[in-house]
Amino acid sequence: MADRTPPKSKYTADRNIPGAFEGETVTRRRFMTGSAHTVGAVAAGAFALPALGFALGPVFEEKRQPWQAVGAETEFAGDTYVPRTITIDATVGDSGKSTVYLRKYNSAVDSEPRDDYNNYIAISTACMHLGCPVHFVTSAQRFICPCHGGVYDFVGKVTGGPPVRPLDRFYTRVEGGQVFVGPRFSVNSELKRFSPRDPGEPLDGVGQFLYPSRPTMRKLPNT
Repeated sequence: MADRTPPKSKYTADRNIPGAFEGETVTRRRFMTGSAHTVGAVAAGAFALPALGFALGPVFEEKRQPWQAVGAETEFAGDTYVPRTITIDATVGDSGKSTVYLRKYNSAVDSEPRDDYNNYIAISTACMHLGCPVHFVTSAQRFICPCHGGVYDFVGKVTGGPPVRPLDRFYTRVEGGQVFVGPRFSVNSELKRFSPRDPGEPLDGVGQFLYPSRPTMRKLPNT
């Protein structure tokens, strides 16, 4: 006896879906679902993309630290620091100013090789824990952070508290008897120079790879 079972239509699966008709390649339900997902994705992108751009924009914003005269060579000795105020960001008024501590290179305490950019040592006052301002205590010959107890020795290396690396520094140079302070750079525990990093980012071991510098903030070439 011949098998009279009708052949299965390629649209059988669609006929089992409510709202589908035989011969339809896209059901109304699928069309509405896809449309809803598309509209949702567009709406999410309209909110997410501007927020992402706002968050990542500063990372790619180029910032150039100008060279600034901070005093005559005779104003700085090698056995103590002298505070000076420099402008980090001229677009935000007084908020863009910062204090740096300067002294002359002292071969008795400075172990890093001497070159054209460190005849005078310029130390940043931003603590490498959370960025709180540190101050130099002359009697103790130490940099002290009053916020969380960070302590640094005379050259800026960590001797106590939570900071993850030595204090940042600024390049210096001498022109016409005047000392100039330039861009900032970071150092590891051996005072090796790195492109600027944010507070809380270690530079020893794998830290230098886990916390890469911003593309627009690099140390000076050949340093």
